[in-house]
Amino acid sequence: MIPLERMHIFTRVAELASFTQAAEALGLPKASVSHAVQQLEAALGTRLLHRTTRRVAPTQDGQVFYERCKDLLADADELHTLFQQPGTTGSQALRGRVRIDMSTSMARQAVIPRLPELLALHPLLELEISSTERRVDLVREGFDCVLRAGPVQDTSLVARPLAPMRMANCASPAYLQAHGTPHALADLAHHQLVHYASTLGAKPDGFEVLAPDGKTTSAVPMSGPITVNNAEAYMAACLAGLGIIQVPAVAVQEHIRGGLLVALLPDLAAPPMPLNLLYAHRRNLSKRVRVVMDWLAEVVEAHVLAL
Repeated sequence: MIPLERMHIFTRVAELASFTQAAEALGLPKASVSHAVQQLEAALGTRLLHRTTRRVAPTQDGQVFYERCKDLLADADELHTLFQQPGTTGSQALRGRVRIDMSTSMARQAVIPRLPELLALHPLLELEISSTERRVDLVREGFDCVLRAGPVQDTSLVARPLAPMRMANCASPAYLQAHGTPHALADLAHHQLVHYASTLGAKPDGFEVLAPDGKTTSAVPMSGPITVNNAEAYMAACLAGLGIIQVPAVAVQEHIRGGLLVALLPDLAAPPMPLNLLYAHRRNLSKRVRVVMDWLAEVVEAHVLAL
């Protein structure tokens, strides 16, 4: 078992990129710091740091080990304060890293503007927010939780349902000027749809509408010159006047208010899109992850339900 002290020494060396600076920060002799890292490398059977006369940098294995050390040290610190009485100095402080993933629009519009509130309460938290449009591998890439729209496809993950997102039909003013404004389902026969397919080459579903029973969904086939496979391209195609899109209302509210898009056919909206916080099956989530997830759920639901 690797001693936590050696892990702590290694993380300081990696962060400061210097054995000398790490030794000064830790109040240890430089020789002791160097020896601790050497013992780690011997125990793990791999080189953790590239050493030159000018700087120190983690190897590929060292970077992976560093990421895990950060989490393990934060968990150990949390365990240390677990049974302290409320009011004890530092007992309520959450520290350590929480890594989350969400869509670019949700990060920009809802989450990041509210982050100062969370960090004011827990200034020792370190948040890593990924907002790529690809679907990250939560376990392999070390994410604590991801915010994901649409049906849950990975049954190995735990899903925490949030308020579903109301859908909207939109087109650009330029498209409507060229093709006219549809007012009924039959009008769509003379219009174009920007098609979305997660896998290019697959047959797009068409224009989705909620059936009269309010439970099932049907798709109206529509023509359209372009098919895309990510949210940013989908929005860009609509803004360029290439056709109608169906998106969560929260993703287009700024464009509608700014006159860049026009909402259409409000009585023919697609069914609300599920929204979930997903996390790996674990017996116990760390307190910092639970607190961040609770905060995230509150912020996101407030944003979704505000429309």
